[in-house]
This record gives sequence, C-alpha cells and structure tokens, in this order.
Amino acid sequence: MGIFIKTLFYTSGFIIFWAMIGYPVSLKIIGRLYKSRKLEKDYSYQPTVTVMVVAHNEEKVILEKLNNILELDYPKDKIEILVASDNSTDQTNDIVREFIERHPECKIRLYEVKTRKGKTNAQNEAQKTVTTEILVMTDANSMLDRNAVKELVAAFTSDNIAYVSGRLAIANREASDVSNAEAGYWDSDLASREIEARIQTITAGNGALYACRNIEYHDFDPIQCHDAAMPLYYALKGKRAICNHDAVAYEKAGEVIEDEFKRKVRMNRTILKAILPDIRILNFFKYKWFSFFYFGHRTCRYLLWIAHLIVLISNAFLVTDSWFYSIAFSGQSLFYLLALIKVLTNANNRILAIIHYYCITVASQWVGVYNILTGRSKPFWEKAESTR
Repeated sequence: MGIFIKTLFYTSGFIIFWAMIGYPVSLKIIGRLYKSRKLEKDYSYQPTVTVMVVAHNEEKVILEKLNNILELDYPKDKIEILVASDNSTDQTNDIVREFIERHPECKIRLYEVKTRKGKTNAQNEAQKTVTTEILVMTDANSMLDRNAVKELVAAFTSDNIAYVSGRLAIANREASDVSNAEAGYWDSDLASREIEARIQTITAGNGALYACRNIEYHDFDPIQCHDAAMPLYYALKGKRAICNHDAVAYEKAGEVIEDEFKRKVRMNRTILKAILPDIRILNFFKYKWFSFFYFGHRTCRYLLWIAHLIVLISNAFLVTDSWFYSIAFSGQSLFYLLALIKVLTNANNRILAIIHYYCITVASQWVGVYNILTGRSKPFWEKAESTR
C-alpha cells in the first residue's frame, strides 16, 4: 500500500513539475541545439486571401473590426472579408450590411448561420463559400496590426506548412491583476511556441489570429476549437503548424476573475479527449519532436486538475513518513491558503495574484471535466464583456 501511494505521489508530482517547470526549461535547452534555424519568410508570395470573422452578437466591436481589416497592408485586389454571423440576434448583421453598402469597392460578404452551433460550425459552413488560396481567421474583438496578414502569408514558404498562428498581445495588461496574470502566462507560452515552431511544429494555435491553406481546411466537430484541433490535425498528417509572432493581434484579457474563469472553462470543454486525442502521438519514431512537445505542453497540462488532487491526498497519507513529506504537505497547504487569502482580501500583491490565477486555472479544468461528464459541454458560449 505504501509503495502504491508513493507511486501516486511521485507520478502526480512529476506531471505538475514537468508541465510548469520541466518542459519549458527542457525546451529552452533543446532550442539551443537548433538556434541556427530561423523562421523563413517570402514577402513576394501574395496569394488571394479571405479574412474570416466569426461573430455572435458583436454589435459593440464589429464596426471597429471591419475598419481595422480595411487598414491592413495587403493588395486590395487580393483580399476579401467574410463575416460569418453565428445566428446573431442583435444589430451585428445590420451593421455589417451597412458597412458593405458604404464600401462597394471592397470585397466584403456576410454569411448568416441560421442555427447557432458555435464558432467552429460557423467556420465550417462559411469556409465552403471561400475560393481564395489562404484563409485567415480572427476574432471579432481582436484588432490586427497593419502587417498581420502580410506576415502570416509570408510564412507559408513551403508546401508542408499548412497552418500559421500569429501572436496575441494583451492590450489591457495593466488593467487588473487578472489581465496581468493572463499576459504573463501568454508571454511564457509564446516563448515555448516559438521554439516548437522553429524545431518542428506547434501543439496549439491562437483563435485571435491564424491562417491555413483553404484547400487543406478540415471540418472539425463543432465542440472542438481550431486552436487545439488544427495544429494536431496537420501534425498527424505530416504537415507543419508554425507561428510567426510578427503577425500581431491585440485583444483584451478578462479584467475580472469571473470572466477569465468562464473563458477557461469554455477552453476546457474537450479536456478529457485532449489529454491524448490520438494514440499515434506516442510514436516518437514517426512524429519525432512533436510527440515530446505534445506530452509536455498539452498532456501534462491537461492532467493538472487530477494531478493536484492526487498529490495532495497521497501526501496526506505520507505526511508522517519523513520530514520531506511533511514539508511537501505544508508547502501545498500554504499554496492554497495564499490563494484563499487573495480571494478573501483581494490584496494587491503580485505573488498572491499569480497563485490565485493558477488555482483558478486548475479549478476551471475541474469544471470542464464536470461539464463533459454531465453532458453540459456546448460548442457555444457567452462572451466575456470585459474583453470587449
């Protein structure tokens, strides 16, 4: 019994350590072996492009978004704008129609999804009307840098590159502890993605800004999101999914913890399947570094919810065995106590904010698992108002 409990303790502890410390550090070390590899770009490559915006009741931001796209530095005769309205019931569709009338010189279309089934379904439906070579997808509340599309397209330098993700920059980083913590998380995650892309392929993208070859678009189950599904799909087909962080999208993070928590719960609506979505990932001989990347960057992170529970419970059984287990249990207790102090006092302390944000992230995984097991996971959600 003692060996079993210790096995649970050390296995769960390793998962937590590897997800949060071991993998990022190991990736930096491996990245040094490939430091000569650089992101290649070809600015002479200017294919036809469709910029797709999926919108559900985005009357607050859709006009700004459309004007933002018109300012992009890309040949006007080679770019189209497609708004896929996911059964919007506010003024979104009217605003888009009026915009189209005011800009007859631009190629702008509105595709109306009749039944709301979520972002991925809207993308699946609208894509079938796209005839351009490259499909760029971006969120309604993400404002693009002027060179964003040009940078994305320039990274398609070979036929085996099927997907390019841009960089999300948090526009309201200093607005609150919550947005600052989210920005800090993205900074570290983007650093890992840059190395993954340089070596082989990334394990996940970003819904704010990404592109794929239209001919290689795949209809995913509406419950899935392109952020996680697309890079995996292309990697298993022997293609590369990379990132070009010179293609920038600016977006607000949730400024209140309730909004950020809801967003993370939505992100975890397929967490159980995402732990190991395809057994082929384990074939290191075929998929090489991608197998290593996915285990560290995805599998271990998607196991944090259960790993933290097991390491705490197993530690409780072992606490009297030695000073090591006593210190480990005290450390865990203190960690959760500090998160509770942040909740009760709302203290303006950076360390408390980071610990609280991390605990909220793990808690959102638990809610995601609960929703899956009870059949409450849905392909659509209500947006966080503080991000608009």
